[in-house]
Amino acid sequence: MSDLFLTILLTFDATLRVSTPLVLAAMAGLFAERSGVVDIGLEGKMLASAFAAASVASVVGSPWAGLGAAIIASCSLAMLHGFASITHRGDQIVSGVAINILVAGLTIILGLAWFQQAGLTPALDNDSRFLSITLPFAEQLAFIPVLGPIYKELISGHTILVYLAFALVPMVWWVVYRTRFGLRLRAVGENPTAVDTAGLSVVKLRYKALIIGGVLCGIAGAYLSTAHNAQFTRDMTAGQGYIALAALIFGKWRPLTVMLACLLFGFLDALAVRLQGVVISGIGEIPVQFIEATPYLLTVILLAGFIGRAIPPKAAGKAYVKER
Repeated sequence: MSDLFLTILLTFDATLRVSTPLVLAAMAGLFAERSGVVDIGLEGKMLASAFAAASVASVVGSPWAGLGAAIIASCSLAMLHGFASITHRGDQIVSGVAINILVAGLTIILGLAWFQQAGLTPALDNDSRFLSITLPFAEQLAFIPVLGPIYKELISGHTILVYLAFALVPMVWWVVYRTRFGLRLRAVGENPTAVDTAGLSVVKLRYKALIIGGVLCGIAGAYLSTAHNAQFTRDMTAGQGYIALAALIFGKWRPLTVMLACLLFGFLDALAVRLQGVVISGIGEIPVQFIEATPYLLTVILLAGFIGRAIPPKAAGKAYVKER
């Protein structure tokens, strides 16, 4: 196996790991926006979930307990967002930004109060975090040219949350496009008045969408602090919630294309790590900052309309007022 092939393989392997929280958060945003609720608070929910997961896992000693705490924390913030923007018809953007700011400060304060570490939680041992899973026969098949290394390095060796994230994508597609709930979800995001006229509760449907999004964001946050890393660090989401929103726009609110957009952004992130210190003849060292900025540049290009219009659900961002 050549060094170039191995490098490419390991880059794709890192892409899957980096893309996992993006996929989960983007699916969460998809449910919210398909119901007509813009969820800028993905970043804050992921950050709160990461902190809750690492905190509980470090005390209890179980990553599953941490995952449960992460989901509870995320769903609580999702309900707060719903209370402000659905029940009281507040501005959805302002509510989401407020959650992001609140969580950014609260995690630092609680980290200092509980662990005497501003913005940090204790490092997790192997029993307190999700470890990589070696799939059957990965070692035995590794000698087979091309397919063996792909199975061993790319497909095998991820945590259960990575497999869960990518398995959820076709499930999300099925729920959104092949179930009664999905039909109602898409309808309430396009024409909530028609849904209300049909005797369905717009408020309940939007709250259900936010709860599902809360669960997915909880898993994403738990992955960051108990699987991808072994503790919570200050602002560890590093804008991934916003990147997930960009992927949602890039993928035009469709599960499969949104996943591909997340993989693209994850690939650029993984590539940035690989390109650190690389010098190209005639060009010089590639600025890593440029590679890291590429997802944002792609988002600007998308919004400028160079690769097709991205039309959101018609009722997205609009509070519904029931006609009397």
